[in-house]
Amino acid sequence: MRTLPTLLCAVAILSLSSFQTLVAQDKTDDGIVWHDITQWGVEGRILPEQERSRWFDRLPASAEGKVTSAVWSLSRDSAGMMARFKTDATELWIDYKLKDGGIAMPHMPATGVSGVDLYARDKDGTWKWVSVTKPSSQTVKTKWISGLAPGEREYAAYLPLYNGIETLKVGVKKGSKFEGLAPREKPIVFYGTSITHGACASRPGMVHTAILGRWLDRPVANLGFSGNGKMHEEVADYLVQVDAAAYVIDCLPNMSAPDVAQRCVPLVKQLRAAKPDTPIILVEDRRNTNDWILPTRNQHHTANHAALTKAYQELTDAGIKNLYYIPGDHLYGKDTEGATDASHASDLGFMRQAEAFKPVLEKALGSN
Repeated sequence: MRTLPTLLCAVAILSLSSFQTLVAQDKTDDGIVWHDITQWGVEGRILPEQERSRWFDRLPASAEGKVTSAVWSLSRDSAGMMARFKTDATELWIDYKLKDGGIAMPHMPATGVSGVDLYARDKDGTWKWVSVTKPSSQTVKTKWISGLAPGEREYAAYLPLYNGIETLKVGVKKGSKFEGLAPREKPIVFYGTSITHGACASRPGMVHTAILGRWLDRPVANLGFSGNGKMHEEVADYLVQVDAAAYVIDCLPNMSAPDVAQRCVPLVKQLRAAKPDTPIILVEDRRNTNDWILPTRNQHHTANHAALTKAYQELTDAGIKNLYYIPGDHLYGKDTEGATDASHASDLGFMRQAEAFKPVLEKALGSN
């Protein structure tokens, strides 16, 4: 039986442990010091000053009941969120808890749905891939990578695409330097569909939004809502609150030509009224990679493209400035190899999209 002094000591230890967790530096028995990323913040979590139902939700709590229930539910995935830090550690650990037990999907692996993807800058400042977790349950506590080359460097951790995060800590050996890096300002804001959301990247860092963030060395906010990117006014009410470097509107995969005709012009005017100078980029829907042999699907894409072209022309005729356009015919390439299931991008398709977006974004950002 424990004595009273022993019990008091145990209580003191637990209290100290709780305090250390609060400040994100609790030490485990194996000498790992844990750093809670909520203590310095993540990119892709818009309007961070507003109250959240869960810390890792993409939209603030006020969106519940304003956006559709589907958009609200999907906004609780951590798609596009990225935390940066510096360390000289030669091994990294990770401890996180997922919101949902659905770790993977039939057409998308656990590494993309629920993994945390790690990149680092090399000596020339270029972002390069390092490691990704391979979750098999809702709780992941594991060595992320070991045997790293000595030296302090900057890292980026991309959070799960189709799952949410309850808690997340990065661990380093006691004695290692560690510095959390605050989120950068003025993100490129992407509003779109399941493709923007990340389907079906093999890793969170392979979505075109993340690729473009690395190539352009800018923060991004991913507001892709699977099956529910439909140019809704109530979503735009939150877009206009963000101090964005540019808005990329990529909703056509969830829309029909009549939807585009009805909603595109009002959406752009809503954005422009609030943000007179911020670049706005309209994106045609990619063609399904088998639309060459499916006439009805081919016609659907053609009609969507025509509707967006007409809206773009109406807006430019009305004097809307700093408006850009990305055609969709070859967003996945020309060889039919850029998708997992005809509709959703593979890593190859995401890379090709990033290549198509990059020059337009560079021009748009350079004009602002």
